Amino acid sequence: MENNVTEFIFMGLSQNEKVQQLCFFLFLFFYMILMTGNFLIIMTIQRSSNLNSPMYFFLSFLSFVDICYSSVTAPKLIIDSYAKVKSISFVGCMAQLFFCHLFGCTEIFILTVMAYDRYVAICKPLRYMTIMDRKVCSILVATCWLGGFVHSFIQTILTVQLPFCGPNLIDHYFCDVHPLLKLACIDTKVVGLIVIANSGMISLSCFVILVGSYIVILLSFKTRSSEGRRKALSTCASHIIVVILFFVPCLFIYLRPSTTFTEDKMVAVFYTIITPMLNPLIYTLRNMEVKNAMKRLWMEKLVVRNKRGSGVNLNGIDIASVVPVSKRIAGNKSVIIP
Repeated sequence: MENNVTEFIFMGLSQNEKVQQLCFFLFLFFYMILMTGNFLIIMTIQRSSNLNSPMYFFLSFLSFVDICYSSVTAPKLIIDSYAKVKSISFVGCMAQLFFCHLFGCTEIFILTVMAYDRYVAICKPLRYMTIMDRKVCSILVATCWLGGFVHSFIQTILTVQLPFCGPNLIDHYFCDVHPLLKLACIDTKVVGLIVIANSGMISLSCFVILVGSYIVILLSFKTRSSEGRRKALSTCASHIIVVILFFVPCLFIYLRPSTTFTEDKMVAVFYTIITPMLNPLIYTLRNMEVKNAMKRLWMEKLVVRNKRGSGVNLNGIDIASVVPVSKRIAGNKSVIIP
């Protein structure tokens, strides 16, 4: 059967005009927080010499993926909130599908790798830096990207070859597999099963690995002091919160037959916008190292800005020219008093 559809029309989150205006300001605000927070984490980790452990290496990549992941759907959602016709071309729809699954699946794998990193750090602390050296970390990140690409390529190939004869109205705010399967002109039961095996089983298997790794970590606390348990729990708590916020909605969407519910759109908002926005807050509020590094960078910038504003030459700073001084003569000695 031939494909007669050249564009798709999104129904969006709501048809109510006032709700759409509220969505515009609300999600614009969320997106600004998301971009600012994740960029701040990346800059802090890159510029802080004390944040050079594998955990922060993976955290910087997680923030980068969060930025990319939300940027696939959030700008279109914000723009469409004021658009009368929320349209997207067929090619644009398939591209959005590909990149959404690419960054989403890559994030799943990175969260799984971060759980392994915490397991090694807590259960094998003496061998941690030997096992998780920079080469191993780079290979793990590259594997995450490769796994995300393979998953996304399969999802897109399965969808793009389906015939769409009309209607072209998608009850969603972005192009995803289940809403598109609903519009196909053929029976999509087999494709739906492949989608479950591809998306659902990846989410489920990674979630099981994550739960298993944290069970092992919790069991290892029996041999630790109360201070060691407190530090380990503080380190893992942020990651556990992020895992729950991201995986539970994904399992709800993809670990089921090819059907759509009215709740799907709000659940999708949670893992495409809300969770990436909360990640920087979760990791910084519960991590003293990151908070202290951010404070130091902020104070350094303020000092540099103040010195530049006062016309001080920063290349060859003369302390006597920066700090006002007065001289007091005591005998034959000249004493400088700040």
